[in-house]
Amino acid sequence: MKLLEVNNLKKIYSSRFGGNQVQALSNVSFSVEKGEYVAIMGESGSGKTTLLNILASLDKPTSGEILLQGKNIVAIKESEITAFRRENLGFVFQDFNLLDTFSLKDNIFLPLVLSRKSYGEMEKRLKPIAEKLGIEDILEKFPYEVSGGQKQRAAVARALITDPQLILADEPTGALDSKSTDQLLKLFSEINNEGQTIVMVTHSTKAASHAGRVLFIKDGEVFHQLYRGSMSKEEMFEKISNTLTVITTGGAANE
Repeated sequence: MKLLEVNNLKKIYSSRFGGNQVQALSNVSFSVEKGEYVAIMGESGSGKTTLLNILASLDKPTSGEILLQGKNIVAIKESEITAFRRENLGFVFQDFNLLDTFSLKDNIFLPLVLSRKSYGEMEKRLKPIAEKLGIEDILEKFPYEVSGGQKQRAAVARALITDPQLILADEPTGALDSKSTDQLLKLFSEINNEGQTIVMVTHSTKAASHAGRVLFIKDGEVFHQLYRGSMSKEEMFEKISNTLTVITTGGAANE
């Protein structure tokens, strides 16, 4: 069942006075099945961050449509978009986006507070998530008191607590050391195995090798895609590396 459909997406940025135009996305179409784990890769400037921002409804495309469970999010009114985003999408960012003046628990609760959930409901939702992520003993700490890996796990908890249709992750391992990266990628795989749909933009071949499918963006278009199938993470890693080499050197991708 298709959860997300992206059809003929185009994004053109104009300079302030309209003189120069930059085409960030030229004709992007793909779909994501419910329960899939998809990584999006490409060189800097390929359009992958623009694509993620549009999927997150943080930016509007010049043309095209994005359907989330059949609803065109491009057409949602500005006055309704924040609530839609909060209720349907979970976000995990490279720099965590935690508020230093809030405890980790209050950071995690924030989307539920904004949705006016009761404190009892928030506590009920947090308990199993905190246990799964191994953060029960640091919930009262502040972001500046914990490690990068712990911050990112709190950010994942904040993304999960709204029970979103889709988690969007932007370079989630970018600010982590290798041990924390391994822990986070294991966590993402576990969450996905339980049915959570994840779309992740990443530069990391290691991170992408955990996904079930990798989309490669080049010059604002989907250039190629790889399906994991029965491949091991090591085999997937090698396939991704080879494809990235082809993209960098300007060749044509093979299956």
